[in-house]
Amino acid sequence: MRQFLALTICLLATAVAQAAPHHIELVYDLYRNGHKLGQVTDTFSRSGKQYTLVSETRASGPLAMLWPGSIRLKSTGEVTRAGLRPTQFEHARSDAPHKLATARLDWKQQRIDFKYKGRSWQVEGLQAGAQDQLSQLYQMMFASSVPADYTLQVVSGRDLNDYHYVRSDGGSLQTPLGALATRKYARVTQTPDQKAVTVWVAPARQHLPVQVRVVDEGVTVEQRLVRATVKN
Repeated sequence: MRQFLALTICLLATAVAQAAPHHIELVYDLYRNGHKLGQVTDTFSRSGKQYTLVSETRASGPLAMLWPGSIRLKSTGEVTRAGLRPTQFEHARSDAPHKLATARLDWKQQRIDFKYKGRSWQVEGLQAGAQDQLSQLYQMMFASSVPADYTLQVVSGRDLNDYHYVRSDGGSLQTPLGALATRKYARVTQTPDQKAVTVWVAPARQHLPVQVRVVDEGVTVEQRLVRATVKN
């Protein structure tokens, strides 16, 4: 019986991995305090167990003349039975190449190796299930399940933070895929200076992230999905 249960669990995990998308391209309109700034284009692709996830933000309209550059986030790693397992994260600005920030996740040594502006340093204590700033938004699409109340470590280009998310009903949101019922995952903040992050995902669409809101130092930045391509 135990062997049968173990085999069943293994097959279910494999089925989840096989059902997960191989290619995703999402385009979001980007707003700052309610004013449209530009667009964010996220592209996910995988080959076998390896994945590459890139997010590029560009200004549009009059702002494009003031800031013609872009912000590029890149996450690379593996797709496992537990979901995404990032091995490297990069944060780059086209107008400031010297500000490239990288974080390499060393799972064997349980540490992160950071590089920024010629400096290198390490942070110990990397835990199983940790995500980077970009992969955390897509982990829900690849994990076999996501609890209603969960914590994880989130790696950015220069630091490591503990995030605590709580799930609630996100209501129905109008998307390019039609009106979708959503679940809302909101970060529980302990102090006023902590960044508030809220993600709306669509369970009927493999927990696709359809809206993201970040509130930091009195500024609200929001991404709203306007175009989506998902290929299994």
